[in-house]
Amino acid sequence: MSGTKPPRQEFSDSDPEDTSEELTNLVCLESDLKDGQMMEVEVGRHTVLLARSEGKYSAMGNQCTHYGAPLSKGVISGNTVRCPWHGACFNIHTGDLEEYPGMDGLPCHKVKIQNSKVYVSINKKTLRQQKRIKSMGAAVPGVDHTILLLGGGAASIICAEVLRQEYFGGRIIMATRDELLPYDKTRLSKVMNVESDTILLRRMEFYQKYDIEMWLRKEALSVDTDKKTVTFDDGSVQSYDQLLISTGCRAKGLNVPGMKLDNVKMLETPEDARQIHAACLGCNVVLVGTSFVGMEIASYLIDKASSITVIGSSELPYQNTLGREIGRATMMMLSEKNVKFHMNDIVTEIKGVDGKVKEVVLKSGKVIPADVLIVGIGIKPNSEFLRGSKIQMDSRNFVTVDKYMRTNVPGVFCGGDLATFPLAMAKNQLVNIGHWQMAQAHGRIAALNMLDKQSELSSVPFYWTVLLGTTIRYAGYGEGYTEIVLKGKLEDKKFLAFYIKDNEVIAAAGLNYDPGVSAVAERLLTGKVITKEEAESDDLSWLQLS
Repeated sequence: MSGTKPPRQEFSDSDPEDTSEELTNLVCLESDLKDGQMMEVEVGRHTVLLARSEGKYSAMGNQCTHYGAPLSKGVISGNTVRCPWHGACFNIHTGDLEEYPGMDGLPCHKVKIQNSKVYVSINKKTLRQQKRIKSMGAAVPGVDHTILLLGGGAASIICAEVLRQEYFGGRIIMATRDELLPYDKTRLSKVMNVESDTILLRRMEFYQKYDIEMWLRKEALSVDTDKKTVTFDDGSVQSYDQLLISTGCRAKGLNVPGMKLDNVKMLETPEDARQIHAACLGCNVVLVGTSFVGMEIASYLIDKASSITVIGSSELPYQNTLGREIGRATMMMLSEKNVKFHMNDIVTEIKGVDGKVKEVVLKSGKVIPADVLIVGIGIKPNSEFLRGSKIQMDSRNFVTVDKYMRTNVPGVFCGGDLATFPLAMAKNQLVNIGHWQMAQAHGRIAALNMLDKQSELSSVPFYWTVLLGTTIRYAGYGEGYTEIVLKGKLEDKKFLAFYIKDNEVIAAAGLNYDPGVSAVAERLLTGKVITKEEAESDDLSWLQLS
């Protein structure tokens, strides 16, 4: 039972003991919810999530603090509710955020049971609040312990916030080469004409209030782990007691003649996104790369560019990630909107006139007219500044960490896209996963272990990509899968795909099949195996489909 509302007509509207500071409604009978169930109820035209776990009723905000999804359509498991859209988890008793990609907790409301009837009270002052910032401390005079965070992305900001939530009283410095305060990077390829201030994760006042020093336009050039210092591009040197390295990755360019021509674009910042949006209006656009970002940009530009051509080095988009079937289906979706694909091909030359892109030459000999060329062929780690340091990197120059996000150097941690880390759900195989939600989880685990609150990384990767206004959700780690079990039909644009390896489900992807992917993520998190037989079965009750 998820997302259903009780019949309104049976109940009088308010509790006779209502006080002026609170708004109280009778929302259901005590027998309406069994243990492990939840539903959406209304208190004075405000939607509230009512849940029951271990015999206890609890009520909290129903909008996920990430993008506002209705949590009543999500998955309830033990004391946790998981968002149906992007997998964020909240504790149903405290409202606290327990898994990202959200940033904040949910407001909690009072529940009272009288004469077998359930009443929910909302404080009138907090009626409009859909988010709750967890209680946080600030710097304490005389505490001279310094934690330095390199990079302004998801791992750094969460690390800083968790340190203050745990009442760390020392100095926190976040240094980034970005010109902007930490922002939601997942939006850049989905809403390209984005205004920078609309995607900031926190305003400057927040950092000031909690004594988190923000150093913008400041790039680390080297780290000396013996002296515990970092040297920056402006010549300054900062000492630290503990260090988090989360400088992320940058876009890889094409190694071909003409890459320096005008209107060859790569997407890294909000400014890049706005420039791509402006440059592509009414133009012939060529996109190189069929990864998530490349396909999202193609989808975004459909009603803006006069033509869109996608060049891919594999036979199908997402071939190595989502697999051939979904790759073929998404290619069809975009082809129906006149996006042209040249697959199994690569760019060998970019030709220009007057310094601007005019044509793109492919290995097959095809020549494609182009006013704008967008390159999305992968990433390179921002780890050059670590060369010569004692910090261990793998063969691809990603930084290796353990399940506590510790590098081989005591006091030095790494998180986000730069880290190669053991993934619990994949038997601690070392992986590198460039997902927003994983980077946030890394930041939290690093912060707790900096404070000697031993905590292991156990998150299940959760990713989403938007195509033509619909969202494909993905959870797990599907590398090495050998077959796919499909529920629904790709051509109906409604499906749930289970990725199978050794007769077990290791990942799932879904389109218009909520909250199926979140239910799979929840099962993978608990370590309870989903067998191939279970995936093939017609009994899908465990998916809590609404």
